[in-house]
Amino acid sequence: MIWRATLLLAVLAFPALAQTPVASARSAAVDLARAAQTLQQAQDPAARVRALTGVVEAYEAGQSALRAGLRQAAVRQATLTEDLAAREAQIAQLLGALQAMDRMPAPLMLIHPTGPRGTAQAAMMLQDVAPALSAQADDLRRDLAEIEALETLEQTAATSIDGGLSLVQDARVALSEAMAERTDLPVPVAADMSRIADLLARVDDLTAFADQLEALRLDQAADPQRPLPLPVPGTLLRGFGDRDAAGITRPGLILETPPGALVSAPAQGTVRYAGPLLDYENVIVLEPRADLLLVFAGLSTVYLEAGQIVDRGAEMGLMGDGSPVLADLPQDNETDGGASRAETLYIEVRQGGTPIDPATWFATE
Repeated sequence: MIWRATLLLAVLAFPALAQTPVASARSAAVDLARAAQTLQQAQDPAARVRALTGVVEAYEAGQSALRAGLRQAAVRQATLTEDLAAREAQIAQLLGALQAMDRMPAPLMLIHPTGPRGTAQAAMMLQDVAPALSAQADDLRRDLAEIEALETLEQTAATSIDGGLSLVQDARVALSEAMAERTDLPVPVAADMSRIADLLARVDDLTAFADQLEALRLDQAADPQRPLPLPVPGTLLRGFGDRDAAGITRPGLILETPPGALVSAPAQGTVRYAGPLLDYENVIVLEPRADLLLVFAGLSTVYLEAGQIVDRGAEMGLMGDGSPVLADLPQDNETDGGASRAETLYIEVRQGGTPIDPATWFATE
């Protein structure tokens, strides 16, 4: 039980982020550069562990800023794409008119079959229409360029610091284990200049991301609108802090759901974790904003991967076909006659790292 709780806390861990993604990325870059310098100067094992801890914390803050910035970019990209789709017919007419004007010699555009008066009227109309068409074309070019910039940002930012974080986490674990067991210490990270250079390169990655994000002038992402819909149709079996038949309390709620029910995302967000977790079967952790995590445990099938940004209503996975999902959660509603038993989905909400009553976010009635 203690090990499972520790693992779940590790999955749910995240740094607080009260700043904008741009400010947070810049702050993380400064902290990372400072931590890399401290690491380079560290001599004794304890100092290296402290320095590596600072590096990991700076990386985690940088990743949090990346996720928040990418959510903003995804919202803006979806808005632009929807707007272009809604204007498809208008854009087709605009392109057709521009192509026709481009193919037609200028003198011919002013000739009108009704004579000089008609020609004069056509010239005046053209003076009014041409700037409007040009302005619409400029707007279209700006929208398409912004979509391309957003796609580039999303493609390059998602993996910019993952490798370095794994490297430093492994080094910190090795150092801590060696100190605890009094064995030979691993080669100091500070002695490997290529690793220090890699850390400094990650600083440049964070700074470049902040510059790109700032140049796009994206609106601050809005908070999810409450109450959120439940991710799956079901009946509230136990609320926040309620005791089960074994006397165990949990900082979340339990829904009884039909077998095979589809589980959907209640809000747009970043997938922090998706996959099996001990006797919770499959767990999905969704981050709608930097200090808010939604945890869903007990799915039989998951459709998502960590790092994805999903829209509200996106399919996250399926409940099981009637077999027990949470091993330590009693199945109270088994039916007679060999029929499938109800499934249970556990929902937990963490705000600022602390579990809160999911009823403050979800429509549970």
